[in-house]
Amino acid sequence: MSASDNQRDGARRLRIAIQKSGRLTDDTERLLSGCGIRITERRDHLLAHAENMPIDILRVRDDDIPGLVMDHVVDLGIVGQNVLEETIMEREVDGLPTAYREIMPLGFGECRLAVAIPTERAWGGLPDLDGQKIATTYPYLLRRVMREQGIKFKPVLLTGSVEVAPRAGLADAICDLVCTGATLQSNGLREVETIYRSEAVLIARDQELYPEKQEVLDLILPRLRGVLAARESKYIMMNAPREALPQIKRIIPGAENPSIIELEGDPGRVAVHVVSREKLFWETLESLKELGATSILVVPIEKMLD
Repeated sequence: MSASDNQRDGARRLRIAIQKSGRLTDDTERLLSGCGIRITERRDHLLAHAENMPIDILRVRDDDIPGLVMDHVVDLGIVGQNVLEETIMEREVDGLPTAYREIMPLGFGECRLAVAIPTERAWGGLPDLDGQKIATTYPYLLRRVMREQGIKFKPVLLTGSVEVAPRAGLADAICDLVCTGATLQSNGLREVETIYRSEAVLIARDQELYPEKQEVLDLILPRLRGVLAARESKYIMMNAPREALPQIKRIIPGAENPSIIELEGDPGRVAVHVVSREKLFWETLESLKELGATSILVVPIEKMLD
């Protein structure tokens, strides 16, 4: 095959950028696998090819993903909203293109960008930081919030270990991503203000795709939605009194119309099968039992296609 043939073949393959290593990596790879995209190359391979679909996976730093999409190097990207927003503002300052399409939130990678201060310090709100030094990896997001509130500050830009800045005398406070808060506590800091909430999103270039690529995208998008819907959904089975059906429908959260199956030899009871799209609590199951339901079984759903 000639070089021009290889180039044409590459133009027909859907190219997706994902984080090579970090907090989104495992969930992203599980999501792609759940959609039936089979990739065998190790993570240290920058470019991986799906075995069963015309899809290429580009493994890069998370802060490179928005630019790769906006510069039309890749067709899709999976990235945290925090990185996406920060990159947009940075590229606007540099005069670079920022157009993209957000296809869907992905329901993982939830975190918050928060201000934290030394534990012993009093806190009266963001104005307390007027004129002070704040260490952060997200200067544009922080600057936008502080500008909206008329607060001037001195940014200290760090690319890692932001939480050590106050102890090292580099800053009076920090603004960093927080998931559990354990790292803050271990460094003598406490979270005092959330300025941005984030999760992973699927984004796409702002151009029409080649028909061959669009065909692949049209195939995997319903699968993506099905995998995401299945994560929160449960399949519930039980035997219940027929007269309790209206109450059962009301207390099962996010339930579709249930399937009702006659029980042989017991006309007063039926088997109920239903999909619930919301989180189930023990209290819900106990309420079902109080209505006379028995043999209540809650089963996770691996895949779901509407």
